[in-house]
Amino acid sequence: MDKKQFKFLREKMVSDHLASRGINDPKVLQAFREVPREIFVSESIQKYAYQDSPLSIGEGQTISQPYIVALMTELLEVKPADKVLEIGTGSGYQAAILLNMGAKVFGVERYAGLAGQAKEKINSLGYTIKIKIGDGTLGWREFAPFDKIVVTAAAPQLPQSLLEQLAAGGRLVIPVGSRFSQELTIVAKKGKDEFSLKAVCGCVFVPLIGEEGWDEHS
Repeated sequence: MDKKQFKFLREKMVSDHLASRGINDPKVLQAFREVPREIFVSESIQKYAYQDSPLSIGEGQTISQPYIVALMTELLEVKPADKVLEIGTGSGYQAAILLNMGAKVFGVERYAGLAGQAKEKINSLGYTIKIKIGDGTLGWREFAPFDKIVVTAAAPQLPQSLLEQLAAGGRLVIPVGSRFSQELTIVAKKGKDEFSLKAVCGCVFVPLIGEEGWDEHS
């Protein structure tokens, strides 16, 4: 496929899978029109890039379906220059969407190979991201506090480190539940130790492995 065909499919994805399902933030929709999802998957599956489904990116990880990425982005309520911590950078697609919207993104990725590929693809689009390889459940204390935190893997409970690194007035969007079924949850931080939680919808993500998440061997 050429760039023109991918652009057509991108527009169709926005209208058929995002806008028609209630994603209405114009900044979110515009970012999805502009960021080429196809570059974040292997060439052999690029023709499926604009289907509303997750796709494998290796290491047992996936790039989430476009609707879920859009929903999580909209729930974050990102503003230009927000400091956003992304746990589970994976392919780099979610980070590129946030960067397109003017956020400063700090990514934590468990797999060095994925982190390297994600940074390379993000840089190819003209964006800059800080990525470290490590345990995402512990966040990135060096750059805290963060205005927004988005977690793209399923946690058994809210990681305490992420709650501590969220700025007052900030928002955390995270799937919480079992290994096989979760609730996409918004956590709003009102004060130092005051939080409000809202469950948005059911979802299924790969498990968040780490000290404050799932044990790798459980």
